[in-house]
Amino acid sequence: MAQRAAIVTGASSGIGLAIAEVLGEEGYSLTVAARRPEKLEQAVQGLKDKGYEVESVAGALGDEEGVKAVVAAHRERYGRLDVLVNNAGVGIGAPVAEIDTKKLDMQLGVNLRSIILFYRETVDLLRAAAKDQGTALVVNTASISGKRGQPWLSVYSATKGAVVTFTEAMHKELSGEGIKSTALCPGFVDTPMTEFVKGQVPAEQMITPGDIGEAVRLLLKVSPACIIPEIQFIRPGD
Repeated sequence: MAQRAAIVTGASSGIGLAIAEVLGEEGYSLTVAARRPEKLEQAVQGLKDKGYEVESVAGALGDEEGVKAVVAAHRERYGRLDVLVNNAGVGIGAPVAEIDTKKLDMQLGVNLRSIILFYRETVDLLRAAAKDQGTALVVNTASISGKRGQPWLSVYSATKGAVVTFTEAMHKELSGEGIKSTALCPGFVDTPMTEFVKGQVPAEQMITPGDIGEAVRLLLKVSPACIIPEIQFIRPGD
């Protein structure tokens, strides 16, 4: 059994990969998951090259079976879970009259449904870690658009707003057992997901994935008596 272990979804690039690197630096064994196997394996190789212990599971994280596969692989390899990072997400913009049902369901599934399912499937492991270590941590990647809804990104905003309130609910439900829940609410981060806006907001003016990773490092360092329920990341002037 690993001494400390973490699951990170959406870990093939961007925020998820930055968080996985921080967790590796902090001594956590990792299970990383993402949808595209070729992209995930490239990220995994980079993590292994740094000496981190890594399990990888590629699959559709908006589907129940995909979530169960990640948790089963993690449970079999490590036998414990100290940190769960629900980072997988998808944003598909459209004016309300043109919202495509398939794309609507995809965002609901990946951005929200998967988070709820990951809590359900891992809460026994999180409880065991909290009992053993005094604390366990769940980090849910929301968005600043979940705090103030955005036109064209209305479905994405709605799902991320739900992530914020679900995180609040999990804090109230589980924090008394030592399981902390934190929602991360970043503005534009320099990742492939924000390519659509880089004509208006240059990449060098965006929040970096490393900024988000360092915030997670803070969450790992604070005492069991300290809970940070939400972190907002905004650019100057926003």
